[in-house]
Amino acid sequence: MRAIIRPPLFMRRLARFGLRPIRLAVLAATLLAAVALTGCPDTTSHAQAIYMLLDTSGTYQQELDKAQAIVHWLLARLQPGDSLAVGRIDTASFSEKDLLAKVTFDSRPSTANDQKRAFLSALRAAVVNLNGSPYTDITGGILQAAEFIDETGAGRKTILVFSDMQEELKPGYERDFPLDLAGIRVVALNVTKLRNDQIDPRKYQQRLEEWRARVEQGGGSFLVVNDLERLERIFGE
Repeated sequence: MRAIIRPPLFMRRLARFGLRPIRLAVLAATLLAAVALTGCPDTTSHAQAIYMLLDTSGTYQQELDKAQAIVHWLLARLQPGDSLAVGRIDTASFSEKDLLAKVTFDSRPSTANDQKRAFLSALRAAVVNLNGSPYTDITGGILQAAEFIDETGAGRKTILVFSDMQEELKPGYERDFPLDLAGIRVVALNVTKLRNDQIDPRKYQQRLEEWRARVEQGGGSFLVVNDLERLERIFGE
C-alpha cells in the first residue's frame, strides 16, 4: 500500500485561507531567505586605515611642512575605529624603526582627541630629528605600510607616498619582485619633477606608469595627486 505524504501542519492550516500549495511553497522559500539574511550580519569593516610614507632624501626634506599639513587634514576627518600611521622612506624602509607615529582612534570622542594631540606631538618630535637619506627604498616602505594596514583589519586601506617616486636602492638591496597589495589604494602625493624630467618629460610619465603597473599587478590601485586640494574628493568617496 502506497504511503500518503501529508503536507506540513502549518501549510495545511494556511490552505484553509485559500493559499494553494505553489503559493505556499513560494511563501515558505521567501521566509527562509529572510531568516538566512537576518542570520548572517554584515561583517565588513567600515573603518579605514591610512599609512603615509615620507621621502626624506635630498631636497624632499624641504617639503615636510606640506606633509605635516596633510596629516593635520587627515586627523580632522578620521573617525573612531580608523587608523593612521606615518613612516619614513630611507635606505632600508622595510623596518618598524621607520614608523614615526601610529594610532587607532578610540570610540570615545574625548579619548580620540587626546590621541590626536599625542600623535601630532610624536610626529613633530620625530620630524625634527630626521636626517636625510642617501638612498630611497620606496618598495620597502610600501611593503611595511601594507603589512601595518592589513593588520588593522580595516575595510578601506590607503597608502599615501609623499615622494618624487624615484627609487634609488643601495647596492645589494633586492626589490625586483611582485608586491601583494590586494585591496590597497596607493596614492602618490606631491610628485615633484626632477631635473631629468624637465629635460625629457617622458621620464616623469614613464616613472609613474611603471609604479602604476607594479601596484595594479599586485592587486592594488594607483593614483597620482599633485593638487593637494583633490584629497577632499579622494577621501570623500
